[in-house]
Amino acid sequence: MTFYERLRPALFRLPAETAHSIAQTALSVGQRDVVANRLEKRYRVEDDRLSVDVLDRRFPNPVGVAAGFDKNGRFPLALAALGFGHVEIGGVTADPQSGNPRPRMFRLPEDEAIVNRMGFNNDGADRIGSRLANEPLPDVPIGINIGKSKATPPERAPEDYRYTYRRVADHGDFFVVNVSSPNTPGLRDLQGETRLRGILTTLQAAGASPLLVKLSPDLAPEAIEDAIGVVEELGLDGVVATNTTTDRPETLRGRHRDEEGGLSGRPIEARSTGTIRFIAERTEVPIVGVGGVFDAADAYRKIRAGASLVQLYTGLVYRGPSIAHEINEGLLALLERDGFDAVEDAVGADLD
Repeated sequence: MTFYERLRPALFRLPAETAHSIAQTALSVGQRDVVANRLEKRYRVEDDRLSVDVLDRRFPNPVGVAAGFDKNGRFPLALAALGFGHVEIGGVTADPQSGNPRPRMFRLPEDEAIVNRMGFNNDGADRIGSRLANEPLPDVPIGINIGKSKATPPERAPEDYRYTYRRVADHGDFFVVNVSSPNTPGLRDLQGETRLRGILTTLQAAGASPLLVKLSPDLAPEAIEDAIGVVEELGLDGVVATNTTTDRPETLRGRHRDEEGGLSGRPIEARSTGTIRFIAERTEVPIVGVGGVFDAADAYRKIRAGASLVQLYTGLVYRGPSIAHEINEGLLALLERDGFDAVEDAVGADLD
């Protein structure tokens, strides 16, 4: 039993957001170079077969931290030291936001899931941009997830996204437009073809590149195809699939299953992977796969379905700090089993 497996029962007796704050405090120690160096020696898997060249960057391995875990860019160095091949910060909004009232995060241990309605709580673009300029950053790519401020009306969304981008532009290796969180009223309406095009063209004019859009797993197939059409029309660099879902599968057992918010974790793994495959069958733009990644088999399914990179958040909560190391070691075994020379060779292997 690992140290985290022994510690987890005590953490899970605490409210979910309280436990998350404790984990963040522990990670902040890893921002120190001497601590980060020790973590790297324990958790990083160095193997060229894991590296992925995508989004005009080289990723040392395909496993990253999804947006939401480090909303404020406080410990990207520590997360990279745990063996992750990239870290996505945010969602960042133009305005500082306290988010929705607590409690707003709920574990469903029986389902290995989380329901959250955080509401884009973050320090705001000015403060986060300043922090990234002054804190040590890792030697892996940094993504920055950009969301709309709650107080900004939909018709002013393009300017709101542009303001945020300009405050963080110098510190990201790629940028993700978040129009799919279920926890900001009206945000998902921005996934419509007309509003989405307005946001993306404004960011492109501001110089945002590489630029990706994050989609909801709840979109109808026709809406996904519309979004793909905009991505290809504008020459976007990629798609992140998927965000959390507002649906509640009948199989859920956790007592918080009826809480309002976005569901993440095991219950959305198959749905997320299916969305990845649906997108990959219709476009050649790179896909970042998110949703229900807990082990190497989960990550490998997404890769074979068409994802060049994968991300996780809920898996880190349930599996602890060794998860990236375990997934990367497992991916190497799966690649060898199936006769692939590298992760890149397995991308889309299950597509017709």
